[in-house]
Amino acid sequence: MITYSIGLKNRFRGITVREGMLYEGPAGWAEWSPFLDYDDATCVSWLRAAREAAEVGWPAPVRDRVPVNCTVPAVGPEQAAEIVRASGCSTAKVKVAEPGQTLADDLERVEAVRDAIGSGQVRIDANGLWSVDQAVQNLKQLQRFDLEYVEQPTATVEELAEVRRRTDVPVAADESIRRAEDPLRVKKLDAADIAVLKVQPIGGVRACLDIAERIGLPVVVSSALETSVGIAAGVALAAALPELPYACGLATVSMFTRPRPPANWRDGCCATPRARSGTVRRSCPCPASASTLGRRPASTGAPVHARLAEWGARASGRDRSGPVTSPT
Repeated sequence: MITYSIGLKNRFRGITVREGMLYEGPAGWAEWSPFLDYDDATCVSWLRAAREAAEVGWPAPVRDRVPVNCTVPAVGPEQAAEIVRASGCSTAKVKVAEPGQTLADDLERVEAVRDAIGSGQVRIDANGLWSVDQAVQNLKQLQRFDLEYVEQPTATVEELAEVRRRTDVPVAADESIRRAEDPLRVKKLDAADIAVLKVQPIGGVRACLDIAERIGLPVVVSSALETSVGIAAGVALAAALPELPYACGLATVSMFTRPRPPANWRDGCCATPRARSGTVRRSCPCPASASTLGRRPASTGAPVHARLAEWGARASGRDRSGPVTSPT
């Protein structure tokens, strides 16, 4: 078992350090990294995803490459353009609606990304922080940058549906699927054009495939800000989907201060793992350096064994996910 604590280059989702746990099972390495502010009920699906990766493995891929997008945090326009140019990706997702910032900040950032990416795709993500009226008005100004879609402009499914009726920009649902008691309600209310699926929050690759089949919308696979171990699960999902019309948000390891991207990333795409006997078995993407992830930054002073104990306690206290289904 390995615990990790890795700094982020820029504040993201209100944090500057990402923490989690890696462990190896009969099917390969797994990551369990729910955010530290999550309650027990929320963490159960994350643990189910880790158990699937470690104990069962993943479905066989139907494609050998997965296109990915770069992610641009709520940074200034110069840094935003630099992130895009350095990524090698032809699609960029730009964070907007950052607390403490203004629409002018968003417009400058998105314009810089559009200039840097040229004819590539630009999508934005508001993380549900706009009201309906704010979303509609802001999108009127932002859509001049030829947006591919807006992700989670508002918080509720009903609000998403209203925004979708009042704008020409396609709407993608993220939190309204992964945090909802009924993830299919997005489809029932015609609230979205695209479904964003994340493996850990939803409970595993197979759970995501089930939602994708039932929701009947084009899917974008995205990460939950994981290490390359967790990213591999997202790649497995993207590789197993029958259709993959959009680039996936799986290039987020570049956001770490010590990025360790998988070796099979090239030209804005990731090669998919090979299947054996109907499931995918893989080793730790960077076993030689994985042990260093257990070292917390010196400024925190917390010893490795304390972090192991804490994450072990979290796992044992929250393992109410039930049996993991084996492939048939």
